[in-house]
Formats: sequence, C-alpha cells, structure tokens
Amino acid sequence: MMQKKRSEVDVIGKILDACYEARPDALFFMSLMHQYEERGSLSKKQLEGLHQKAVKIGTLPENWMATLEATILKMPTRYKAAANEITIQRTDNSAEILELQHTIQAILDKYPEHKRILFLKARLENNRELLPAEKTELEKFRKLLLK
Repeated sequence: MMQKKRSEVDVIGKILDACYEARPDALFFMSLMHQYEERGSLSKKQLEGLHQKAVKIGTLPENWMATLEATILKMPTRYKAAANEITIQRTDNSAEILELQHTIQAILDKYPEHKRILFLKARLENNRELLPAEKTELEKFRKLLLK
C-alpha cells in the first residue's frame, strides 16, 4: 500500500472534500475520495476527471484549481496502446516471407476460417514481421494440420 505524501497543504484532499460537500450524491467524488484515502494518490486520468467536474461546481478557489492543473501537468502521460503493441517492421527476407505466405495459404486452403492463421496472414499483409514465437506457432500448425 502506498503511503500518502505528507505536506502541509493537501489541495487535492480539499478539492475532493469541497466537491463532495457541493454534490454529496455524486458517486464519482465518493469513489475518488475513497481511493485517495486508501492509496494516497490519484492517477492522471482521475485528476483530469476531478478537474472537469470541479470546474462545473464553480465555487472552488482559483488557487486550488491552479494547483490541481499544475499537478496534472507534472504527471507523465502513459499510452497503453503503445506499450502493449509491439510493431516490428519487416526486414527484407523475401525468401522467408514467401515461405511463410505459402505455409499460411496451404493451411487456409484446408481450413479457411482458422482464426489464428488469418491473424498471422493479416500481420504479414500489413508489413509486420512475425515474432519468433509466431513463426514457431505457424510451424507447429503446419505439422499438425498439413500431414
């Protein structure tokens, strides 16, 4: 469990309290307050959401809002899609690529709706090199399906 940063002025906590007082029925604020108390911090997306909702309330001091904006700007932006997607551009191995395409087509001739093989074919058509694990998998399918 993360420890809450100890500072003299907890602006995020004050903003959460003020938003909750203004809208005690809003589950969003209750959820953020609970998480802030448990973990001691909020993610950048959560702080951005808090900022959007707090602006709509309109009764919060400008300096609190400025501090919240500065806190958001200091935090790093993370891109999940970029971290999860490994894109390797194809190198010029035309003989290997032709062999892979031939194997894929042979399997698809026999099993035209094989989803994994269709996926591998799409990767090749989009100029993406197959990963070593995918090449091994394709070879395994070739041995199992094309006897």
